[in-house]
Parts: sequence; structure tokens; C-alpha cells
Amino acid sequence: MKITRIRLFAVRQDLRHSFETSSHRKSGIEHIIVEATDEEGRRGWGEIAAPSDPYFGAETTTTAWEIATRYLVPALVGAEGEEPADLEMTWARVRGNEFARAGFSGAVWDLFARRRGLSLATALGGTRDEVVAGVSLGIEPSIDELLGQVELQRAAGYPRVKLKIAPGWDVEPVRAVRDAHPDLDLHVDANGAYPDDDDSAAVFTQLDALGLTMIEQPFAPREMVAHATLQARIGTAVCLDESVIGLGDLRTMIRLSAARILNIKVSRMGGLTVAKAAHDLAVDAGIPVWCGGMHEFGIGRAANVAISALPGFLLPSDVSGSDKYYVDDIIAPPVTAVEGRVQVPRGAGIGHDVLVERIERAVFRTWDSADTTVRDPALTHG
Repeated sequence: MKITRIRLFAVRQDLRHSFETSSHRKSGIEHIIVEATDEEGRRGWGEIAAPSDPYFGAETTTTAWEIATRYLVPALVGAEGEEPADLEMTWARVRGNEFARAGFSGAVWDLFARRRGLSLATALGGTRDEVVAGVSLGIEPSIDELLGQVELQRAAGYPRVKLKIAPGWDVEPVRAVRDAHPDLDLHVDANGAYPDDDDSAAVFTQLDALGLTMIEQPFAPREMVAHATLQARIGTAVCLDESVIGLGDLRTMIRLSAARILNIKVSRMGGLTVAKAAHDLAVDAGIPVWCGGMHEFGIGRAANVAISALPGFLLPSDVSGSDKYYVDDIIAPPVTAVEGRVQVPRGAGIGHDVLVERIERAVFRTWDSADTTVRDPALTHG
């Protein structure tokens, strides 16, 4: 396949319910949609799910836009390859910028699958017809409001709930949820907010007694030794997210026994090819994995469903229905969860129609490789 054209759409969507982590609160999402067209006019779609602010990592929507337009588009337009990995080699010199690269990886994988009449899940090696979904809940203004959110998600049929925690919002709210739902598959996510000190050790000792499935990313990304020390001290599984970007990080995690579970985020790892390789490496090491999310719109969410169909994804993934986060989505049909389960699409590519008109209505910046014109917010909205 030969890539003849790339279009980028920077799109805003409002969240149904504002979402707070250990770093900030957000009420809307800005992501970049990648459209790659081949020589026969087929289109593949990917999503750059970079956050707007540099709190999860160094990358943002603004930096991803710059890298995409300056380096990734020129590398990919005109390139030819039989497999997605062949096309991904065109930007191999670009270091870091995993979110930007992941959006382009998604587009070439989607195009590859569509050309062959395969579902994306099948093209990746998926073996499941459905994926068990969990939900992630942010920090709420009060414990009562948190309990209300948990009740809503349990009523919707989700079997697993992840709670965001931060210093000062940890043991008490988690214990309240556990007391109200003693049988719930419950885990917590700190997004690296805790220092490696005695106060944090006391918090994790108390959380260890609450029957959690895992404690995700308690310390900063590079604190592998701190994670290994904590994992040796508590019975609850530690799960790593931000710490594992490349396969070398995963090998270090395995060698140090720094965690017993891996969160595979396609965006964090730079795309579907490396995410699939991480799955294979984790399976060989006996480490269960699950797919984390970045509040993706439908394109990225469908790709997450597809990779979650691989056999090593043994835990509920963050692939809840689109309607949990957005009133309208940019694909049809939207990703839908029934009793906490999402059917894996079997149509070609991501298995959903991309609503181009809806994307173009929501766009606040576009870039087209055919005319190299950038239309920015000032021009779009006056």
C-alpha cells in the first residue's frame, strides 16, 4: 500500500461528567484524528489521544500537532509498505512523542486491515468475540458523590471500577467504596502522585488490607526500584502504567519484579505494533495485561477494543461504552457496553463507520498534505 494523502483534524468534545485525577480536573477533551489515504482511495483512521496539558507525560495536543505536521506527515506521505510495521519505519528516527506516533500507527493498521477485508482485531491476532470492560472514576468533591458514581456504573453492569487516588484522597474514599461494595472488582490508580517515603508506605499498607485487584502506578515513572520494594512488601499486585513506555522498560519491570500486572496503553507505548509486542513479552513472562484508556473518542476506543481481543488481556480493560464519556461520538455505531461487555467488531478495519461530517463540524484546526494549509482556531471561529 502507498500513502498518498494525510489529513489531520484537531477535535474538541465535552465530557458528560468532569474528571479529576491527582494532577488536574477536566471537562472536555481535545484529540487529533489522523486520516491516511492510499493509492486506491481507501482511508484508514487513527487517533492521537495526547492530553492537553503535560501532566500525564511531557506530550500534549500542541506538541503532537507540531511533531505530526513537521515530521510524521512528510515521512509517511508517498511511503509504501506491505505491513504496518513497514510504514512505521518511515518515522523510526523520531524519538519519544509516542502519542503522536500512535495516532499514525492506528491509521496505517486500520488501512492495512481494510485493504485485506479483515477486522482490526483479527489483523492484530485477537481471539475473543467480546471484551470485558471496566470504568475509571475520577476524584469527586465528596465521598458521597463518589459513592453515587460507583452506584451508577454498577447499575450499568460494569464489573470493575478503578478509582483515582492522590495524597489526601486515598484510604477513606476507597474504604467507603469497599464497605459499600464488598464483592466489587476494585483497584486504584495514583498516576505516580506519591513520594517514596514512610507516609506513602503507611497509605499503601492500609490500602493493601482492602482487597484491591491492584494498585496502579503509585510512584513516579522512573521509580522502578521503589515499585519493586513496594511490591515485595505488600500482597496486592502493583500495576505499572506510565513507567513502561518501551519494551526495554517492560524488561526492566520483569527483571526487578517491580509489578505483577501491566497496563498496556496504545498511546503511551507509541502504537499498535509495539503494544502487541508488549502483550507478547508479558504473556511469555506470565504477566496479565489489560488495556488502559485516555478518554479516547470512538476511533481510538475501537482500536483499544481490538487489541483487547488478544489472549493475554486477562483483566477488564478501560473500553467502556462511548456514552459513559460523550453525548455523541465520531463513529457509528458507537462503542457500546452491555452488562460490562463490549462486542469485538468483525467488520473491516476498526469495524465502525467514521462520521467525517461530524469530525469536520467539531474541528478547530485542520491540516491537509494535499495543500499544506493549516486552519487554526482564530480562522475557524473568528
